[in-house]
Amino acid sequence: MKKETQTIEFKQSWHDEYLEWICGYANAYGGALYIGRADNGTPVGVAKAKSLMESIPCKITDTMGIIADVNLLNEDGKDVIEIKVEKYPSLISYHGKYFYRSGTTMRTISGKELDRLILKQQGMTWDSVPLPNLAVRDLDSGAIRYFKGEAVKRSRLSRDEVNVSRDILIQNLRLVDEDGHLTRAAMLAFHPDPERWVTGAYVKIGYFETSDSDLRYQDEIHGPVIEQAAKVVDLVYTKYLKALITYEGITRVERFMFSKEAFREIVLNAIVHKDYSSCNPIQISVYPDKIYVWNNGNMPKNLDSAEKLFGKHSSDPFNPNLAQVFFKSGLIEAWGRGFDKIRKGCEEYGGELPGYEISENGIMVLCKACPSYLNLLKSATVTADGNTGKDEANREDNADNREDNADNKTLVINAIARNSRLTVRQLATELPISKATVERVLKALQEAGKLRRVGGTRGVWKIIG
Repeated sequence: MKKETQTIEFKQSWHDEYLEWICGYANAYGGALYIGRADNGTPVGVAKAKSLMESIPCKITDTMGIIADVNLLNEDGKDVIEIKVEKYPSLISYHGKYFYRSGTTMRTISGKELDRLILKQQGMTWDSVPLPNLAVRDLDSGAIRYFKGEAVKRSRLSRDEVNVSRDILIQNLRLVDEDGHLTRAAMLAFHPDPERWVTGAYVKIGYFETSDSDLRYQDEIHGPVIEQAAKVVDLVYTKYLKALITYEGITRVERFMFSKEAFREIVLNAIVHKDYSSCNPIQISVYPDKIYVWNNGNMPKNLDSAEKLFGKHSSDPFNPNLAQVFFKSGLIEAWGRGFDKIRKGCEEYGGELPGYEISENGIMVLCKACPSYLNLLKSATVTADGNTGKDEANREDNADNREDNADNKTLVINAIARNSRLTVRQLATELPISKATVERVLKALQEAGKLRRVGGTRGVWKIIG
C-alpha cells in the first residue's frame, strides 16, 4: 500500500484549498494528489467524481495557468481521482501567493526565499545580480592589489594574468554581466564600503569573560570582504586570544587555545557562504576557553551535520561568484577541501574538531580550546586562595618550587604576559609559589635572556624571544 511522501498526498474529498497543494508541487519536485483515499492510502471513494473530473482541470488552468493530468481510477470498486503535477521551470502562483511542498507539508514562500527561487529559475544566484550604478573605478585599489598578491603568491594566477587593466581583471573573474554591469560579487569583494548596498557586510567580534552578558570589549571589521578574513584573524590572535607560554627545553613556545590555520578557514567559510541578504554581520564571540563563529548562511541539505561536513563531499558554495574570487586568490580550496584543512589544523594542534550547529537561523561553529592550552590556563590561574593553611615556609620547602622548575617559569611568564606591571610581591600573591622562589625564577629568566625589566621599580616586564 502506498504511503504519503514528499510527492504523494491523500485526501478523502475535494476542497478548492487543495489547489495550493497543486501549486506547491509545481514549484517543488512535482507530485500526485489522490482524492478519495484515507490518510493510510485505503480507497474510500469520492462523491461526484465525474463532475470533479471536469471542474478540477479548469480550476487548475484558470487559477495558475498550468496543466495537470487528472485521471479517474477505480480502486476496490471505488472512484479515486489522481491529479499528477509536473515540476515547472518557472515559479507558479495561486491567487498571488507562492506555495512549496517541503517534506509532507505545504508552506507559503516569500521574502528572501522567494527571491532566491526566482533567481534560481532564471539561472542566477544572489551574488550574480548586476548593480547598474557601480563602476570599476569605484572599486578599492588596495583590495585589488591584495587579491593580485595573494593569487600570485599561492600560484592560482600568473603574473601575466594579474598584470592587466582593472577592467580586464574584473571581466576575467566573471564579475560583469552581459550588459557590462558589475555584479554583487564584485561589490562585496572589492568595494571599499559594501555596506552601501548590503547592510551587515562586516564582522563583529566581542570578548566575553564569564557569561554571555559579560561583554568586556568589541570590534568591527569593515571594508572589502576579500580583506576581512586576514584582518579578523590578525585581530583575534593579537588582541582577543591570550598566548600562554611554555618551554620545550630552552625554546619558548606560545600556545593559543585553537589552531590559527583552522580558525582562518572557518572565518573564510563564514564570509564566502554567508547569506548577505540577511543584513546580519558575522559574529565572533571569544571566551577564555572557546570561540563561537556565527553567520546567517545555509548549507546544502545533504550537509546537515559535522560528520558529513568533514566527510568527502562536493563544493556547493552559497555565493558561487564570490567563492570563485576567493578561490582565484588562493584563500580557499575547491572540492570541499576546506574542511580537510580545518581537520589537519586541529590534529596538528592536538585539539578536537569544531562543532557545527546548522539551523534555519544560520550556522554556529564552536571552537573549543585544546587540552594543552586548558592545562596551561588552569596552572596560570591558580591563586594563593587554593593554598589556604600553607605558610611561606611550607611553600618554600615544596620541591616543585625550585627556581629551575620549568612549571614555575611558565607560571611567572604567563602571569607577566597578562599583566606586565606585576611586582614580585604581587606575583607571589597570585601564584602558588613563595616570594623567594619568584625572585629566583625572575633572576633565572633574566640571566637566560628571556625576560627584561624596563623602567626600574616602577617599570614593566618585557618578555624577550
